Amino acid sequence: MRCSAARGLPLAPAPILTTSIARRSPDRQGKVRDIHDFGDQLLLVATDRLSAFDYVLGSGIPDKGKVLTQISAFWFNLTRPIAANHVVTTDPAQFPAEAREASELLAGRSMLVRRTEPLAIECVARGYLSGSAWKDYLSSGEVCGIRLPPGLRESERLPEPIFTPATKAQSGHDINISEAEAAALVGEDVVARARALTLRRAAIVPMRGAATDAART
Repeated sequence: MRCSAARGLPLAPAPILTTSIARRSPDRQGKVRDIHDFGDQLLLVATDRLSAFDYVLGSGIPDKGKVLTQISAFWFNLTRPIAANHVVTTDPAQFPAEAREASELLAGRSMLVRRTEPLAIECVARGYLSGSAWKDYLSSGEVCGIRLPPGLRESERLPEPIFTPATKAQSGHDINISEAEAAALVGEDVVARARALTLRRAAIVPMRGAATDAART
């Protein structure tokens, strides 16, 4: 462990800004994640890159990728009974042989997933009036075509969670759309199922919070 010469305190590890496996660069890169292609499976590696307002900054935050991966793994596991997902494993010992050689790098920040066909929309459940939803509400009183009660305040809790789909932009920001617009992209039946699953998953959050509060009392 490195230590500060001035105070003898341990220094944070250097941020991981890119990854290579068996001297092979990522097959694709997002703002934060590197994607390594293994045929029917993909290895998603969350780096420590920092993205803000659609720009990747030159510096990173040590272990940021590990935090992101552990949060994702937690929710994928918790919601698996509601709907199957693409995650195969987060254990590097079960990765393809090439990737196992980089286990020290990949531990805690990567997951092996099945290759799937992504849905062409983002499925968002909102329980609070924040971000782009707040801006839409101020201009029209609606969010994704859903009329909300007047007089709500920024970040106020909504009467009930709402399904607010968005475009899945390849670059730049996703754009909020109505259910009708989403249906035009993927079909009414798909949107209806996506809405139901999204809101069922959203219901887990307050239920889990209530259980945690009860355990503390």
